[in-house]
Amino acid sequence: MATTAGLDLDQGRPLPAIGTTEAKLQQRKLDALNRGIHHIKVAADLPYSIHLVGVGAEGAQIVETVLREAPEDLLDAPGARFTGLAVDIGDEALARVRNAVGRFPKEKSQIETLALEEPEQAQLQSTLARYPEFLNLEYPFNHANADAAAWLSADTPMRNEDGAVPRAVSKASYGQAYYDGDRRMFSALKRFAKSVDQTEGDSIVCILFGLGDSAGNGIAMDLARHLSSRMFGRRMLVTGIGIMPHRDNMTPKAAAQLHAVFSELDVLCDDTKNKGVELSCGDLYKNPFTAGFMVVPQSRSQSSEQASETTRQRLLELFTRRQGANLWEALRLLNWVAAPSTQHSAARTPWGARWIHLLGFGADTDIPTNHDLRAELGLTTGYQPEFLELRTPEDPENALAEAWSERLNQSFLPEVPIKRTPGATETTVQYLLPRLALTDLQAFFDARAAYDAEDTKRRSEHHALLLDQGLLLCEPSNVIEGMAGANIDKGRQWIAVPRTDLRRDDIVGV
Repeated sequence: MATTAGLDLDQGRPLPAIGTTEAKLQQRKLDALNRGIHHIKVAADLPYSIHLVGVGAEGAQIVETVLREAPEDLLDAPGARFTGLAVDIGDEALARVRNAVGRFPKEKSQIETLALEEPEQAQLQSTLARYPEFLNLEYPFNHANADAAAWLSADTPMRNEDGAVPRAVSKASYGQAYYDGDRRMFSALKRFAKSVDQTEGDSIVCILFGLGDSAGNGIAMDLARHLSSRMFGRRMLVTGIGIMPHRDNMTPKAAAQLHAVFSELDVLCDDTKNKGVELSCGDLYKNPFTAGFMVVPQSRSQSSEQASETTRQRLLELFTRRQGANLWEALRLLNWVAAPSTQHSAARTPWGARWIHLLGFGADTDIPTNHDLRAELGLTTGYQPEFLELRTPEDPENALAEAWSERLNQSFLPEVPIKRTPGATETTVQYLLPRLALTDLQAFFDARAAYDAEDTKRRSEHHALLLDQGLLLCEPSNVIEGMAGANIDKGRQWIAVPRTDLRRDDIVGV
């Protein structure tokens, strides 16, 4: 936001005029950023522990990369600890995680994998028949809904034509492991939380999953709310990190599914929409990502496999450089940077519709002199950040850092000139674009159009988050006109989220 009168793109309100109290507070915030008050001066002797939950194959691969390639001194600080959990349907990706465990000292770590069973229709139907019972035990004020046990029909295929597990099936497999039988998922989350609580000093939990991975994104949001709200009682900082699908993998069906994923994240992370969900569905649907949500785009100049490897390497840097302090600084940067370090503002300040923070990076083989960064990141033309910090190699005269700083300034025109801070490797840079709305992502518009082009039955299989409430989030309500969330059959469930706010049909991507 500027300190001159204008329009707040987040809410459509006039910006504070020069001289007003609100404008002065905003200027103090930006001045604090300029002074680098969010920086951690000395990280070596303090534990800034990062704990990882990898969901689906993409999330598990990131956990594996950290286990294999983290610096030897990652846990050297007194009291430092690492807790890792990888969850997927099937065991292929998880076996590689287990093979990488050996480098971490057992006395300072706990690392576990959980392979959910390959879906079987009969077993899932048995679990779904008891879902109203499970929900009544979990939510004392649960609104009984006839559709709560009807969201996976007996003729739903357990896998798509490409072999992927549909999101609705992924959610059922997770629910079976969390609620039913020996409750393996429930027990694994309890063990994870207990290990995190043994960490001395500060901790952040990162939940990692692919936004295009139907096993990962079909599970991740339920897992996040159970871990954040139930296991931690919302006292732990939890960051969501979603990996954007590579454009080579964006089939029409994948794009249609992405619309449902975006919409579900929107009703969790936008505090106004989230209140509308809580009102009907209960406080366990409160936004679980207490320390915000990051989106990581995949490189468009690389193949899908190369881009995936690059993404894993850059996240490795974010999690492990300076023993975790880089991620802590990034999260402090994203909010009121003047807040004391003991009062992390991401845990208490609502983001509104601009809840996305986008992680970007570059390499010395790709100096962006003539690059269209907006197009490469998949951003529309209207986005302008308040601030932008570039993490660079230590050498202040580094030509790579200079080129990226100049190009980022030209591309995004941040209100505060780009600040460069050391902490990257000698051949890479990283930056975080703060406060994007879904409408700042071109993929949002592509996904919306692809979803609308699908038939009704196909669209229902793309949903996950509110299925156990008997609702298809992206369809129009049949209870309250103008709201989102259609009941699957005869139920009368509702959420107070206007469908126009979810879809933003008044905005066209450019």
